[in-house]
Amino acid sequence: MAGAVTVAMRAVPLVGGPVELRGALDLEITQAGVMPRRLPAWTKEQYQDPSAYGVTVMPSGVRLVFRTDARELEFEVLTSTGQLDTDPEPRPTGMLELLVDGVPAGRRQAPVGNVLRMSAHGAVQRLTPGEPGTVRFAGLPAGMKDVELWLPQQTPTELVALRADGDVLAPLPDGRRRWVHHGSSISHCIDADGPTGTWPVVAAALGGVEVINLSQAGNALLDPYVARTIRDMPADLISLKVGINIVGMAAFRKRTFGPAVHGFLDTIRDGHPDTPLLLVSPVGCPALEETPGPTVLGLDGRIAALGDPAGGALSLEVVRAELARIVAARQARDPHLHYLDGRELLGLDEADDLADGLHPTAAAYRRMGKRFATRAFADDGPFS
Repeated sequence: MAGAVTVAMRAVPLVGGPVELRGALDLEITQAGVMPRRLPAWTKEQYQDPSAYGVTVMPSGVRLVFRTDARELEFEVLTSTGQLDTDPEPRPTGMLELLVDGVPAGRRQAPVGNVLRMSAHGAVQRLTPGEPGTVRFAGLPAGMKDVELWLPQQTPTELVALRADGDVLAPLPDGRRRWVHHGSSISHCIDADGPTGTWPVVAAALGGVEVINLSQAGNALLDPYVARTIRDMPADLISLKVGINIVGMAAFRKRTFGPAVHGFLDTIRDGHPDTPLLLVSPVGCPALEETPGPTVLGLDGRIAALGDPAGGALSLEVVRAELARIVAARQARDPHLHYLDGRELLGLDEADDLADGLHPTAAAYRRMGKRFATRAFADDGPFS
């Protein structure tokens, strides 16, 4: 009896070939391959803190898109994850998720590659070099199909190689509207259960749009380079989730916060004067509702606020009132600007779903995505 025919795996170019990389605005050439970045290269010289670069190369919402008749795919990557000296294992690298014709078709743990050791959060990092690892997706449906390979939202990932046992073609044009979103870690969604479990991706799937997630964990601080990036990129819909990092870092006082918001909006409007733009305030966070930042992480693993509400310091209550006031003041000349109270996505009565008192659980992130879609993409919603 003749044996089964084995089809050789063929290398597919990751750059300059049929594969389209969506969700990234830049590619950094590395020794191993290429690293997606979610902000353009020119912004790097303006980062005030190294963490801004670190979260920019965490590929939340980044995916490889192509068409193929392959039954098997191999994807080789080099990840970089952290490890405290007191922890026995590196931080989880997250998941690689495959969608075929829009339907989940497999998920694999991203292999551990480089490990950045440190004595404490924010301490000097010591690199333990690693090697690329390969994940394999087999048993794919026969025939030509649309494929999306989503990268782990919390782990910088260098793309080393893609191999297939069939033809790989460029994807068909995506006719969906393009939604650009910027926010904090609560939109970056490091703790989601996978790259398609982040709330912007859940909302985009329900709303029938393509999302570009420019959220920067710990760095949603109204940085002008982000506003200029959004100004200069194609967008049919724009949303900004503003406030939690600003309060947590005590980055502004009431006097300076309003003008900074106006300036951020003005810059975006220079490039998108009529694009629907939704300004979203923070979700519920009991520690910061009435007490301003800065914040610290307590011994119980939950955040605590240290600020004094005197002198124009910002609490979440003050931020929400200011954002609502700013939108109301601008709407007479900007009817496409809208406001959404973030507590409609996750309220104070759901504080048990904040694992550390700040960040939602994986289940809560999915709930937020469904609620955002219900409000934003409804027939009478701002993104209708």
